[in-house]
Amino acid sequence: MSEPQNPIEVQRYLGGVDYPADRSALVDAARDSGAPNDVVSALEALADTSYDSPTAVSEALAR
Repeated sequence: MSEPQNPIEVQRYLGGVDYPADRSALVDAARDSGAPNDVVSALEALADTSYDSPTAVSEALAR
């Protein structure tokens, strides 16, 4: 990932996600919501673990 994603933009594409959610659920939700490739790529680059909240996803993207 070349630069950190805007957490507000990312969360816009993850609006229907039930947490906890793993990386693949986040990627699928983003694709289903029509997220641009850079957002999908950023989510694909996350560690393959369970995220318990939107905040946890935003923090992981900021790393």
